[in-house]
Amino acid sequence: MSRIGNRVLTIPENVTVDLNGQKVTVKGPKGELITNIPNQIQVKVADNQITTIRKRDRDKNYHGTANALINNMLIGVTEGFSKTLDMVGVGYRFTLKGDTLMVAVGYSNPVEVKIPAEITIESPSNTQIIIKGSDKKLVGEFAAKVRKIRKPEPYKGKGIRYSDEHVIRKAGKKAAK
Repeated sequence: MSRIGNRVLTIPENVTVDLNGQKVTVKGPKGELITNIPNQIQVKVADNQITTIRKRDRDKNYHGTANALINNMLIGVTEGFSKTLDMVGVGYRFTLKGDTLMVAVGYSNPVEVKIPAEITIESPSNTQIIIKGSDKKLVGEFAAKVRKIRKPEPYKGKGIRYSDEHVIRKAGKKAAK
């Protein structure tokens, strides 16, 4: 029994949900999201609620996933999602130039990353950025792409990390003696 798949989702105010076969479209104040649900899952919208029903018992793996995707769409068009990235290191900094994020992390030239149109970036300081958007997958992928430029290293802790990430530090050669 899929507990997440059996969850009944309530549609918030100012949000409309349209079903066109297996295509689910959610429109709200923060935008519009569209996803395709697998054929093994049936989606029903009634009485301001969404339910997902699996057609066969062996399709449990799709059931919870489909329900979670629709729930993330509902949250995305009402509240939105955000990830905060921090940078640690001397001379490391973020710079916003139009639709490009410049990342200076000790390479000979700054790394330029194109910002997707669906994402907004705020920079409270030159060592921190906040990535915001309505699509959870897109926000997470962009944050991972920026973090991948210079992952935090375990000896000095330098690099790009999520604000809630804890980097486990290692002792160097000197401490091992």
